[in-house]
Amino acid sequence: MKGEFHTPSLGDFFPDPIWFHDVAGGWFTLDRLMVVRLFVVLLVALLFALAFRNPKLVPGKLQNAAEMVLDFVRTGVAEDILGKREGKRFLPLITATFVLVFFLNLPSIIPFLNVSPNARIGMPFVLAIVGYIAFIYAGSRKYGFFKFMKSSVVIPNMPAAMHIIVVPIEFISTFILRPVTLTIRLMANMLSGHLILALVFAATDFFFWQFNGWTVLSAVTLVASVLFTLFELLVIFLQAYIFALLVAVYTDLSLHAGEH
Repeated sequence: MKGEFHTPSLGDFFPDPIWFHDVAGGWFTLDRLMVVRLFVVLLVALLFALAFRNPKLVPGKLQNAAEMVLDFVRTGVAEDILGKREGKRFLPLITATFVLVFFLNLPSIIPFLNVSPNARIGMPFVLAIVGYIAFIYAGSRKYGFFKFMKSSVVIPNMPAAMHIIVVPIEFISTFILRPVTLTIRLMANMLSGHLILALVFAATDFFFWQFNGWTVLSAVTLVASVLFTLFELLVIFLQAYIFALLVAVYTDLSLHAGEH
């Protein structure tokens, strides 16, 4: 039962370029994670296009699954936070956010992929910027840009001297920390999940090969690996739900920026 043990590598997050690494100074480089991102986006678009290409009163399995996702986001996120009118208006954005985050998280537990594209900061940052633009648009459309900005950072009925302190804090909290925390929360959770899974599976590999397969530690770490994989599946769903929920919450706050 002798074998070779391979330690986990950070190369998962910085894989070698595959295509276009010499185009425009590397701006369009495609590595393994970028290929997975593009594949997931195309797969999601294709699945929903096929599901609703010819919708029927009695839905098939694919249409039924897509409708369940839409209904969950509509009732559990959009309408619950924004109300029926605004929830319907922003439903496409919130649904796309939820579905993309969920499917981009899934590769972390898929064999031979084993790492989520969201464990590297690029995709979480793009998704956070989309949510950032959405809540600024929502507030600007309702109040006008400058009134929205003023309503977001200026708290009424406060002593004038306090505005010197409060206005910068509100501005940083609303317009800087929101996209930053959205990005870091998603990336950090998927990164830490990958590291934990890599460690427990590496421990199984180590104990099995180095101790000729008879040690009970390899069985213990194998069970732990399976349990952590199931836990990671729960985290995958929760991170998608939390990300979509926060986009809805920030949009709702923008729509009510004038109500203090």
